[in-house]
Order: sequence, then C-alpha cells, then structure tokens
Amino acid sequence: MNKAELIAKIAEDAGITKTQANDTLDSFVDAVTKTLKKGGKVTLVGFGTFSPSERKARNGRNPQTGAVIKIKKRTVAKFKAGKELAAKL
Repeated sequence: MNKAELIAKIAEDAGITKTQANDTLDSFVDAVTKTLKKGGKVTLVGFGTFSPSERKARNGRNPQTGAVIKIKKRTVAKFKAGKELAAKL
C-alpha cells in the first residue's frame, strides 16, 4: 500500500475527503518526526512504538572499489510493533 492508497482508505473509513485525509496523515507524520527529533518516543497502544535509535560510527566498504570508508554515527527511527499488531500478523 502506498501513500495515495492509504489516504483513500482513511477517507473512505472516516467519511472525509481525500484532502482532509491527506492533511491528517501529513500532520501525524510531522508530529512523529518532530517528537523523534527531540529524542522522545511515540507510543500508540495496540499498534506500536516509534523511538529514536543511535547507530554508532563504523567502517564500511565501497562495493565498487572495495575501499574502506568511514560511516558517521547517526540517529535513525525505530518501530517496535505492539502485542495486538504482532498477534494479528
């Protein structure tokens, strides 16, 4: 499912327009992004938890040349499914 299909499904289920569903989804993504940037986490009971996670600096390889390259540390988003979601899969 892509973003357009998700927006159509939300609009249909909620009885709202696709524009309103798009604004709602954009607002959700923006709120989660801002919270993760601040170092916080977002927990949706029954669905899962979004949290920031730090990856340490490490050495990698350029696949074309085989040369060793340094990969900087960075913060990435992590998602852990809740019990209810995991049980439904």
